[in-house]
Amino acid sequence: MKAVAKRLAELLAALAVLPAYACYRVGKLAMGSDRAFPGWSQALALVPGLTGVYLRRAFYRMVLPRCDEGSCLSFGTVFSHPTAEVGRFVYAGLYCCLGDVTLEDNVLLGSHVSVVNGGSQHGIDRLDVPIREQPGHWPRVTIGTDSWIGDRSVVLANVGRHCVIGAGSVVTKPIPDYAIAAGVPARVIRYRNQHEGSSSAGMGDGNLGNNEITANFGSIGIA
Repeated sequence: MKAVAKRLAELLAALAVLPAYACYRVGKLAMGSDRAFPGWSQALALVPGLTGVYLRRAFYRMVLPRCDEGSCLSFGTVFSHPTAEVGRFVYAGLYCCLGDVTLEDNVLLGSHVSVVNGGSQHGIDRLDVPIREQPGHWPRVTIGTDSWIGDRSVVLANVGRHCVIGAGSVVTKPIPDYAIAAGVPARVIRYRNQHEGSSSAGMGDGNLGNNEITANFGSIGIA
């Protein structure tokens, strides 16, 4: 019965967002997807509760290249690009800001997480030209399968599979698979697939003790 009720709710949500999808398609023809999409993402982000989760998922399944079953995009969470991809059973907490990203299966994002397309979106070399007019580049950012990003983190680079990123961290360089990383900028503390006390080679300075690890990750939370 639960599965049937869920399928029925998904069907009703899909029907409910059809007018929004139709308006998006008209806007896409008139001004392009990059301009038409953000407004709908922002509007749907303001629908509260479980109703909002179903409506957002239904809309994104129609618009994004991928938005798979079981994904939960919480209140206030917005996408800025219609090219984002959301895998199976992805969870994004309250008020996340997501750019041109790939969230692979089982990714967990805490509240107020920003996933930004690199740190060079605007050039700063010239002083005679406003920063907003200087060219930059926006590399796509991927967060790997089964990775957990703590509250209020900023992710500017790829995060590997099965990683944990401490709350409030700023990821400026790619994080390898299985890494536990924290700090500003984030650095690897240890690896989930290595036992404590094993060699620390290739793991930053390798001198963090258990108490410091606990301190760095004590505030990780999922909304």
